[in-house]
Amino acid sequence: MTKVYLIADTHFNHTNILKHESMSRSRWDSVDQMNIDLVAYWNSIVSPNDRVYHLGDVAMNNKGLQFAAQLNGSKVLIRGNHDNEKLTKYVAIFDDIRATHEIDRVILSHIPVHENQKHRYRANIHGHLHSRKVLDSLGNIDPWYISVSAELINFTPVEFNKLIRGIL
Repeated sequence: MTKVYLIADTHFNHTNILKHESMSRSRWDSVDQMNIDLVAYWNSIVSPNDRVYHLGDVAMNNKGLQFAAQLNGSKVLIRGNHDNEKLTKYVAIFDDIRATHEIDRVILSHIPVHENQKHRYRANIHGHLHSRKVLDSLGNIDPWYISVSAELINFTPVEFNKLIRGIL
């Protein structure tokens, strides 16, 4: 049976991510080891028949995209602010490329959508914020926003149905 997975912000081959997210990425001494491990984590749970929505910032350069090409599954890229290579580079790896996508009235995006969209969707699954979360006006974590930044999901794609179970 085909499963649907989500992940964001893998940042393949991004040396500076080890500094910017030093707490959550401290397990790696080098970007080369991070790249190898991210592929292994992904392929340990995603089968070739599964579908994965990567919610942006897949890789920082063409060398990083070479690691993305090793990932199992039918992959859909929701482009992020660091996905700046030529479109032809992504088309060779991803089955579809989008700005956003909707599944069962849940909006998938790279950057969290504006709160005035809450009436249109049941939730927003996003990336971009890495180890941070969207807060409400009182400073509490807003449960309508669900982050699948790699740092928050142990660097492994998470199954859509398990993620939303009990939330929606």
